[in-house]
Amino acid sequence: MPTNHDTAAVTAVLDALVAAWNHHDADAYGRLFTEDATYATYVGTLYQGRGDITESHRVLFTGFLKDTRLADEVVGIRFLGPDTAVVSGRGDTYRKKRPRRLGKVQTYTLIRQGDGMWRIAAFHNTRRRPLMEAISFRLVPGLVDAAGRA
Repeated sequence: MPTNHDTAAVTAVLDALVAAWNHHDADAYGRLFTEDATYATYVGTLYQGRGDITESHRVLFTGFLKDTRLADEVVGIRFLGPDTAVVSGRGDTYRKKRPRRLGKVQTYTLIRQGDGMWRIAAFHNTRRRPLMEAISFRLVPGLVDAAGRA
């Protein structure tokens, strides 16, 4: 059974991820992933392995995402065993002011590795479409998510 310490350790990985992003430190960012991790972006790119994730972020941090900050909000943590956690959350990048509504839905799968450290084994990022959500919720009210966010 997971402990409060496990929950804190998983949350600490995500906090470290945000800190690495905000410092534009691709190496620190990459170290938070397993060697064989997968990383699906909201545009559909699939990076495979820590090296691929690290190098793609090195390019992003010096180019397209230069000077951005990362906002992350944990919606829930579910343990699937003593060494596996699935984190549901919302996130977004920004430059000056943190957005009030985070525009992406994210899923992290973390595992506790042999060295006792929790690392991200899989990450999936999906862009929210608030207008499409609102339309679908209005047309089919049964689609509103459990949190009631419309």
